[in-house]
Amino acid sequence: MPRPKGMFNKREKEKQRQKEKQEKREKMEERKANQGKGKSLDDMMAYIDENGNITSVPPDPDKKKVFNLEDIEIGVPRSKEIDDPVKEGKIDYFDSSKGFGFIIQTNGEKIFFHINQATYQVKEGDVVNYTVERGPKGWNAVGVTKKA
Repeated sequence: MPRPKGMFNKREKEKQRQKEKQEKREKMEERKANQGKGKSLDDMMAYIDENGNITSVPPDPDKKKVFNLEDIEIGVPRSKEIDDPVKEGKIDYFDSSKGFGFIIQTNGEKIFFHINQATYQVKEGDVVNYTVERGPKGWNAVGVTKKA
């Protein structure tokens, strides 16, 4: 009865293992031969040029910039003070069942507001005054009042 292909006896399995072991040894020797041991420190150094790109050429000392430690900000930059705290806009959208809407500012940007921040019965198309406050998901309008 013939054996199905893919089944091997002990000798064939051992030959396969020896072949794989030999291939692995050859690959290891090839890696060792191509390894760049003995490179000098200058060959391994990388520099950053004035534009922030990594190069192998040292930067020109004439183009060196000096930075103050206090000027470096890590993380979220500090928010700038708002010059005009009271802004004017028009209510573009309002969902009374969910209690939120959007105000279109005079520059065309939309800003979110919640009904709790309004001091009157809100309707779409109303011209309103409001102040802007940073919320967890972005800028929010607070103190929304109808413009007289």
